[in-house]
Amino acid sequence: MEITFAKAVIECLLFVSDEPLEISRLKLVLDDMSEAEIRKAVTELQLDYETAGRPLCITEVAEGFSIVTREQYASFIKKLFKTRITHRLSKAALETLAIVACKQPITKLEIESLRGVSADGVLDTLYERELIRILGRKEVIGRPLLYGTTKEFLQYFGLKDLTELPKLEEINEVLGNGTWQTKNGVNGENTGVQGSFEQPR
Repeated sequence: MEITFAKAVIECLLFVSDEPLEISRLKLVLDDMSEAEIRKAVTELQLDYETAGRPLCITEVAEGFSIVTREQYASFIKKLFKTRITHRLSKAALETLAIVACKQPITKLEIESLRGVSADGVLDTLYERELIRILGRKEVIGRPLLYGTTKEFLQYFGLKDLTELPKLEEINEVLGNGTWQTKNGVNGENTGVQGSFEQPR
């Protein structure tokens, strides 16, 4: 497939997808191209967006690629969707999620030991929102459940992978200020919610 046409196809796929697309998933559509060729096309497409100065960019998030809006336009997008009901995470949920992300695999007792309060309700909320998952059981007395983060967690906060996580101490510091914004700007569908550590009002 000619590279210009391939880039156009990839751009369409990223635009219509409601989740990041991995190279392997793009390969299912572009089956006459190798994964290396597809990655090269994606890289060129990213450069096209950068050099054209578009308000959108193609970013690698949750082990895939998405088209997102740039951070400097977030306030305008929020105004457009100001009447939309959003479900922000509470500070308690964010603190618990930060611990799980940085210390995984981790048990409920270990989380409670770090936070100093019960984690039952918060863990249920995070599990229901598919931000954490059960990894197995710890081989100790009682065999408690082990928790870790999900791919949805990476997507929610605009992270490529877990290596982009700040240290737990740094997360706790910014949580004290109430907000945290990832480098990837705002995801069009989430209209400013993605990557936001804003405390509910």
